[in-house]
Order: sequence, then C-alpha cells, then structure tokens
Amino acid sequence: MIDHRWHEAVVSAIRSLSRGVVGSAGSARWSQLGGQRGVSVWSLEVAPARFFVKVTLPDQAAMLSAEAEALRAIGQTGSVRVPAVAAAGVAEDAAFLALEWLDIVDGGRDAALGRALAALHRTVAPQFGWHRDNTIGTSPQANGWHEDWAAFYRDRRLSPQLEAALRAGHRGRLATDGERLVAAVPALLEGHRPSASLLHGDLWAGNAGRLADGSPVLFDPSSYHGDREADLAMTELFGGFSQDFYAAYLDAAPLPAGFERRRTLYNLYHVLNHLNLFGASYLARAEAMVGELLAV
Repeated sequence: MIDHRWHEAVVSAIRSLSRGVVGSAGSARWSQLGGQRGVSVWSLEVAPARFFVKVTLPDQAAMLSAEAEALRAIGQTGSVRVPAVAAAGVAEDAAFLALEWLDIVDGGRDAALGRALAALHRTVAPQFGWHRDNTIGTSPQANGWHEDWAAFYRDRRLSPQLEAALRAGHRGRLATDGERLVAAVPALLEGHRPSASLLHGDLWAGNAGRLADGSPVLFDPSSYHGDREADLAMTELFGGFSQDFYAAYLDAAPLPAGFERRRTLYNLYHVLNHLNLFGASYLARAEAMVGELLAV
C-alpha cells in the first residue's frame, strides 16, 4: 500500500515539532503493530522518545488531522488523559499521525473513568456539532452546527448511515422501516433537551484503558458536541465497562428519564456504521433495533 520512504520524513517532522529533542532519522527503530482498512499502526523509537504512529494514504490526511484535533480538544479539558499529539501531516507518499507512547495496561473501564467521562461531558458548546467534519471508523461523519439535537441526530447521524446501507444493497425491511424511523426521530426525542457536551464519539471498550498508576486513558476519538447519553450508550453496545464505571458516572452526572429508549436509538448509528464497514453480519441486529424503536 505505502512505500516506506516516508519513514525518514515522519521522523524529520517529529524532530522539527519537538525542536530537535529526538534523535535523527538514522537512529529510528520502526516496528509495525498491525492495521486495518487502509491504516497501518507502528511503534517508532527515536531516542530518547517512543511514539505510536498511524499511517495511511495522503488522500486520508483529513481523517488523521481530525483525530489530532479531537485529542487536543479532549486533552485541553483536563478531564482525562489522552495521548499527546507529537506531529501530524503528509510526508512523502503517506499521511501520518504521531502520538506519544503510553504504556496502557489491562482494565481501566472503572470508576475513575466514569468520573473522568462525567467531567469531560461538562464541557459544552452553544450548539450541536463540531467546527469540522471527521470520521467514525473510516466512515464520513458530518458535523455541521445545529441548534436542535433531534434534527442534528436525524440529519447528520442516522440518515447518512441508512442511505449508505441502502446504496450497498441492504434494502427490504431496513429500507422501509428505516425511512419510517428517520421520520419518527423528533417524536422519539420529544421533550429531551440535552446540553451539547463534548463527546469522545466512539467510546467502546477498545478505545479506553488505564496507566499503571490507575489513571484512565481515552484514545481514537471521533469527537463532536452532542447528547452525552450517546457516549454512555456506546459503552453498553459491546460491553467491557464495569458496574463501578456506571455507578461513578451516574453519581457525578445523573441521567434524565428515558435513557433506555434513547440508548437503542443512539446505538443504532454505530450498528449501521458497522453494517456499512463490515457487511451483512450486522443487518439482522440493525433491523431488530429499528423494529424495537418503531414499536415504542
């Protein structure tokens, strides 16, 4: 996919932004850690520092720069640790994002993270959205500002994913019931008036952890300002968060009535995205969720 000529250019960019603190490109040690859907991930050791580096093709540079901005935005709240951005840009024939290396250990989706997430959600904006579009996984995520949450969720979240599913050929029940559900979103959210909280945006267990001292860490955000319940909902979609996490969050920031219904609505967005990214194995789940919501 990508020729490794970009190695030296990435190191040079990091050296420039770190004011020469790290060593030269010749002393760099690269190790590929894996990757998927066109993005490879690497460990870069260049004395005296180590970095976590994401690399993709140049036409995907906006995806990585948006992630860098989201990490900075979360970090500036002081609510939870995120990896610091060392450098981001395009070097030779690759787009890259270089982050500080954090030694993340098992666990961390506990009470400390619950309190930290509640603190993050106290950062609010006047409207819903963000100053730029980004991605959810590798799928486009539109974030144009909107004063009405129900309209934002319908038009910027649910509708684009349903339209992408239909373009991919997932029709039948999903097409007919999905159209009805989109029309029903304002009624499903009627009377719900959330603040426009800063969200992680892709908060499943694989994007949260902790350091050896117990400090919680978040990474791989798809941030925007939205209903904080959307973050909470996703933590339940694939599991992995402890009951202490939820107890601590609710103690710091209780939820209004009706979360259980809204949880299904918000998680439908992610299930549809998985359908669009990974295929028909998610179709039955998406159809069932749509049916459940229409039956309310």
